[in-house]
Amino acid sequence: MKHLIEEARAFGTSKAEEVEEARRRVAMQLLCGIDLADAAGMLPDRRAQLIRHLERLIERERLKGMRRHWSYDLNRHIALKQVLDRLRGGSEAGKRAEQGCSKDASANENGARRRRCRNRTGKSAGAG
Repeated sequence: MKHLIEEARAFGTSKAEEVEEARRRVAMQLLCGIDLADAAGMLPDRRAQLIRHLERLIERERLKGMRRHWSYDLNRHIALKQVLDRLRGGSEAGKRAEQGCSKDASANENGARRRRCRNRTGKSAGAG
């Protein structure tokens, strides 16, 4: 019986991952007109160009959100970020967390997190 429960959990997890993958593919196709499978097999220079394009789209989406523009969509913002993380090969925030904060916290980080990281690295909390 325990084996059956483990298989059911594994099946549920794999289905959830497939649904997330499908969402990313659709978001990428609708927003950028690019198939995610094609993007994974691109040449490095073309891939870098696509990453820069996604960064610009995310920044525009962020600005819309900050200005409370009527066309801002949090789901689109999340989908773009997930696709960007996937193209880069993983989440930068996750990599920083594994390293225990980078020495130079980026300006786009949450202010409280940035202050905590600076305090750990020896910089003063008011610096910045």
